[in-house]
Amino acid sequence: MGAYILRRLLLVIPTLIGIMIINFALVQFLPGGPVEQAIAEIQGQGDVFGGFAGGQNDSALGGGEESEGYLGSRGLPPEFIAELEAQYGLDKPPLERFFTMLWNYARFDFGESYFRKITVVDLVLEKMPVSISLGLWTLLLSYLISIPLGIRKAVRDGTRFDTWTSGIIIAAYAIPGFLFAIMLLVLFAGGSYYQIFPLRGLTSDGWEDFTLLGKIADYLWHIVLPVTALSISGFATLTLLTKNSFLDEIKKQYVITARAKGLGERRVLYGHVFRNAMLIVVAGFPGAFIAVFFTGSLLIETIFSLDGLGRLFFEAAVGRDYPVMFATLYLTTLIGLVVQLISDLMYVAIDPRIDFERRAG
Repeated sequence: MGAYILRRLLLVIPTLIGIMIINFALVQFLPGGPVEQAIAEIQGQGDVFGGFAGGQNDSALGGGEESEGYLGSRGLPPEFIAELEAQYGLDKPPLERFFTMLWNYARFDFGESYFRKITVVDLVLEKMPVSISLGLWTLLLSYLISIPLGIRKAVRDGTRFDTWTSGIIIAAYAIPGFLFAIMLLVLFAGGSYYQIFPLRGLTSDGWEDFTLLGKIADYLWHIVLPVTALSISGFATLTLLTKNSFLDEIKKQYVITARAKGLGERRVLYGHVFRNAMLIVVAGFPGAFIAVFFTGSLLIETIFSLDGLGRLFFEAAVGRDYPVMFATLYLTTLIGLVVQLISDLMYVAIDPRIDFERRAG
């Protein structure tokens, strides 16, 4: 097993480099780079994309172009444009900038945001509490409800309980998370009906002055609606996945044999079926983890005015804040690869018969 883990860790390096190469190359052809963003801000034009004319490339990414190559730069001194390029590190050839970036990222030196005057690490740490809150509570709630419910549906397959719970689950799955979030706001956050929960934020004003129990209660009060909106679709998927996985296992010969030996239904279900049926559920954990923490919460964060990693990455991409864009991509990929390895180790923990090292050989 040690050799398998070592091979997987070594594969992380070329995977990271490959993804960074593809994204760095694509960025070279995107219009509206940081120099054009800065020019638009200086000239009071707001977002550079508001006046962007089709067909112009972002020559800032090539470095060393004349000022006429930038949208809105006519009339500005070439020395000023050159100073902007040097400020953003775009005065060097792309290949040199790429290898410099890789060397810095290998040392977890992600530099400073172009437009926020703060290091990328500090910026990510600043947004992390929101994403951790949403991610942990969403995963915890989904798994604590979905797995027991899926098992019960499998045991009582075809009964009235299975039928009406399936109807609720399918309806929940059909509703997009952002639409469900808007419904929750309208119903319970001061819309047309009740004002039970807060409209925005993770804590109330003056939260620092609350007692410990007051802080906990206020925090939980704020996360009820966003966590519920995030959990709804994942809850439905995980419940049906658990049910179908258990149904497949219950019909197998070893279950019939265990029952014939006189083992109780609970012992058969949780002592034999559970270990095998949970493998497919464990397989989906890394994807759910990454989606909730880094991408799945973007719309929910926007609707509930929460400033987390989802909004950070989106705003960095729109604003062409390259250090934040590439650092977030790098960290997301690295965490995803590590979590996938942890998932494989969980396979072995649940079912020791699985031997990845033998399969690799």
